[in-house]
Formats: sequence, structure tokens, C-alpha cells
Amino acid sequence: MESFPVINMRDLEGEERCATMELIANACENWGFFELLNHGIEHELMDEVERMTKEHYKKCMEKRFIEFADMTLDDPDTENIDWESTFFLRHLPTSNLSEIPDLSDDYRKMMKEFAVKLEKVAEGLLELLCENLGLEKRYLKNAFHGSKGPTFGTKVSNYPPCPRPDLIKGLRAHTDAGGLILLFQDDQVSGLQLLKDGHWLDVPPLRHSIVINLGDQLEVITNGRYKSVMHRVVSQSNGDGRMSIASFYNPGSDAVIYPAPELVEMVAGKSSEVYPRFVFEDYMKLYVEQKFKAKEPRFEAMKASF
Repeated sequence: MESFPVINMRDLEGEERCATMELIANACENWGFFELLNHGIEHELMDEVERMTKEHYKKCMEKRFIEFADMTLDDPDTENIDWESTFFLRHLPTSNLSEIPDLSDDYRKMMKEFAVKLEKVAEGLLELLCENLGLEKRYLKNAFHGSKGPTFGTKVSNYPPCPRPDLIKGLRAHTDAGGLILLFQDDQVSGLQLLKDGHWLDVPPLRHSIVINLGDQLEVITNGRYKSVMHRVVSQSNGDGRMSIASFYNPGSDAVIYPAPELVEMVAGKSSEVYPRFVFEDYMKLYVEQKFKAKEPRFEAMKASF
């Protein structure tokens, strides 16, 4: 079994660039996931984001989660419940940071700074993917643009210890609907797993790393060359719980998504199987209903709707 792909971004600056680009290409084609080291976000900032996120959970969210947990454990339908405490931040096209209750001014400032740096990492990665795919440098960023630019938001999650991890997942298996996902996860507590070749594999928690995974939209634009991958969070029964900050760099709501013409192979004068063309907002409406189901029926439904 191959080891989980870890990309050192510093290697793009020297003689290892070609080999590193090949590692990224292999990760996109065969894993749908990879982990970035030396991505340009200061370790001190990441440490502060982690500290403030855990403090915020303890101060403002833990009591509410305990009340939810008490009710959940009595629910016979636990397979449709996620053992997570979350809140959502929107950064682009407009920010809602000032509207989120209970956040301290320092925490708001820190998350805004963190989001700006993550956006830069995301856009740099999209350019690297274009290079590997043989597309114009800004092709993916332009494909995500729509009339108001991309959408970019963050899901801040805590996964407290669960007394019955055999019954309740931290987060049920799914693929992500959007474009490029950047995850800052707890480096002390594991739990994130991806499905590869029929087996669930752990995504290793590495200190100061950013985990990258590809969403459904990149599978469509690359006409299946890159694929989104099922993943889940497994509940843990001990410890202090797990922190996860997932930022989603997605197309604008009115962006029209379709396979890049250069990536639609021609076989004997006929196109190979071509992914659908659709408006991202329409896909999201379907995804909300079918998030924890296979992605293929969603693609088929979009073929019939456009």
C-alpha cells in the first residue's frame, strides 16, 4: 500500500520541482487527498487559531453540545446523526464574520487573517493543478468565478469524545460538493479517514500541515481525471476531542461548471464519457438532499437538468 501523499511546498522552488509536481498529479489522480507542509502560513498563526478555536468551544459551545449529546444517545436513529459541534464562516464574496455571535474580537481578527492566507494557498494550488493538467494558468480560477467571484467559507468543527463510537460517526461518509478543500486539523487526535481501493485509511495528523482534498466540481471540470473521494470522521471515545477547520474554495453560485474541452478525450472521432454541464447553485440544491449518498446519481441528475 502506498503511503499517504505528503507534499513539501518548498521542493517546488528547486531541483525537486518536477518530482514534486508529479507527486501532486499522482495524489490528485489516485488519492483525491494530499497533505501540504511549508505552505506559507506561519506556524505561530496556526497555533493561535487552534488555541482560540478550542477556547471558544469550551466557553461558548460545549454546554450546548452536552445537551445535544444527552438527547442523541437516546435516539434510535443514530446512523443519521453526526457527533460534531460546528459553526460556519463566510469569507467570499462577502464576509459574515461580524455577524457570528460569541466570537471575541481577537478571534474574529485571527480567523480573517487565516482565511486570507488560506485563499492565497488555494489559488496557488489551482495554478499548480492547471500546470499539471496542461490548462492555462488561470483556467480553474476563472471557471470558479461566476459573476461575483468564487465562494469561500470555513466550517469550524469540534468532535468531543463519544461514549458510543461504535454507534455514531463524527461525520458520516460523503464527498465534498465544491472545488478545493483546505483542512487544518488537530495534530494530536486522529479521526479523518478516506476510502481508497475499498479500504478506509487514516489521514495522518501532522503538525502545522494543511490537508487538501478535491471536491465534486474538480472531478467534473477534469472530466474524471481527478476525482472527489468519500471520507468520514470516526468518533473517539477518549481524550479531549478533535478540532477541525475546513475551508472550502468553491465556484460562485451562478458559475457554469463543465468539463474543460482540452480534457475531453476523443476516441475514434467520438467523445469519451463526458461529465455534465450545470450551474453550481443547482448542484448544491441537489447535494443538500443527497450529501451522504453516492455522487454518481447526482451527476446523472445534472445531465438531465441542464
